[in-house]
Amino acid sequence: MSERTLAIEKPWDWKRFFFQWEWLLVVIFVLIHIINSFLSPWYLSANTFLSGPMNFLDKAFIVLPMMLVIILGNIDISVSSNVALSAVMMGVLYNVGLPMPLAMVSALVIGTICGGINGLLLVKFKELPAMIVTLSTMTIYRGIAYVILEDHASGGFPPWFSFFAWGYVGPVPFILIVFIIAAVIFGLLLHKTSFGRSVYGMGSNLLACRYSGVKTDRILMIVFLLTGFMSALCAIFLTSRMGSTRPNVATGYELDVIAMVVLGGVSTSGGTGRIAGPLLAIFIIGFLNYGLGLINVSAQVILIILGLLLVLSVLVMNLRKR
Repeated sequence: MSERTLAIEKPWDWKRFFFQWEWLLVVIFVLIHIINSFLSPWYLSANTFLSGPMNFLDKAFIVLPMMLVIILGNIDISVSSNVALSAVMMGVLYNVGLPMPLAMVSALVIGTICGGINGLLLVKFKELPAMIVTLSTMTIYRGIAYVILEDHASGGFPPWFSFFAWGYVGPVPFILIVFIIAAVIFGLLLHKTSFGRSVYGMGSNLLACRYSGVKTDRILMIVFLLTGFMSALCAIFLTSRMGSTRPNVATGYELDVIAMVVLGGVSTSGGTGRIAGPLLAIFIIGFLNYGLGLINVSAQVILIILGLLLVLSVLVMNLRKR
């Protein structure tokens, strides 16, 4: 009687490898640099690739937890309001006498609490869709920021605070180093832990995970707490970059973040996606904005281009699945 062996891993297939969504994003990334170099003679320089990300990496911190939220099959559109509230509270607390480091910690705590409120509402009221819950908290958080600061700005931060957004460690921007560390942590969390496997499982079949003993409520809470924490971290870097804060900061950030995640190949129906895709999408959209900004293209035209790019990416993903 002959022995039989079971293959745990599939044999390597070059077609399956090179037809992954991330390779298309690499092609788009290269094309954007080529197009921008033709549009602006000042684009191709070391300053572009080192200093350019300093203009858009603050919102990239929210992309990392939003990826987890969308893989779960949920959505969080309150992140921009969370950023505004965290930034406003940090500015107000500093100006009433709290030391700046403690004001920054307070912002992180407030942002995490706001994310936890979203998660708690979804856990306690499972019949409510995440869109409705986060739409409500988006209005509430932004409204609280306006009540606290009205139409005024809060600033006067210590000089060292600008280092977070504009400082360098050697030739590398400090914000880029922090983002790389955060991306590595989220990548390991998603792809190398049981928590990440549970996130994929919940996005594919929440009911089956619940009956299989997966602590779905705890995982949902952790994901939204992470989203709140990273929104507050974004608030710190954004405020450092601007030098002051107002209640209307980060307006529209939620749309940019969701666009980066979806362009990165994360399915809005949940259960699929890898961290490499959203990371590439961050730099695709970021450098596209940066390059078009060098030639003074209006914000409305940039939004149209981003919308077309997003629609095209969704169509191509659907065609690949068929």
